[in-house]
Amino acid sequence: MRFINKLVGAVSIATLLIMGSAQARDWSVIKDSGSIIAATEGAFFPFNYYEGSKLTGFEVELAEALVKKLGLKMEWRVVPFDAQLASIIQDRFDFAIASHGYTEERAKSVDFANPHYCTGGQIAAAKGGPLTLEALKGKTVGVQLATSYYDNAKKIPGVKEIKTYKADPEAFSALRAKKVDAWISDKWLIKFTLEKNAKAGIVAGEQVFVERVSMILRKDNKELKEQLNRGLAELVKDGTYDALSQKYFKTDASCR
Repeated sequence: MRFINKLVGAVSIATLLIMGSAQARDWSVIKDSGSIIAATEGAFFPFNYYEGSKLTGFEVELAEALVKKLGLKMEWRVVPFDAQLASIIQDRFDFAIASHGYTEERAKSVDFANPHYCTGGQIAAAKGGPLTLEALKGKTVGVQLATSYYDNAKKIPGVKEIKTYKADPEAFSALRAKKVDAWISDKWLIKFTLEKNAKAGIVAGEQVFVERVSMILRKDNKELKEQLNRGLAELVKDGTYDALSQKYFKTDASCR
């Protein structure tokens, strides 16, 4: 349970770290300031999470390397996933590096950079439990609130009920406590969660959908989007992306 407790604690910290509103900033303003303000969830291992008091993870290291390519300093804001879109619209930060997709309706309110990794929604359940789409008929499924996992769970024929949770650690805890029959989340998150909780009796099942995950930013901020895409492309070209992908996943997590 150490892993779960760490992530739940990070969510609590995140709530305290949401900052007040800032002025809307285009690329010229950001460049002149010398720093860029980015947000992440801080509770989504291995993408963004805490090691003690240090924020780290694949996306954290990737974003920091990207910002360095742009000749800027990084300022982090840790914001719960379900609050990120509203915060982007309110110009509380310049971009967010999100670990998974938003519901289709909410995604219309922001813009997206090029994908920084590919993944997909996957089922997890107890051994002998509902591990396929067919087996989810008549079952209760747990998902994180306001995510693409919720959208896709609604499309599965015959699901009895979808229960939403503030963060994935809560959904996983609900599965362990048998409050839901299955959990649908990011395949990488499920992989590492199950590895760290090998005695929980939970196993991975069928992949439900494929997803391309991108940084998000305010609409009509075209030049910032171009700069984020340029920085990401340079990280791919110079091998930084591959090194981080191998470090965290032991494979290529890109959409190439």
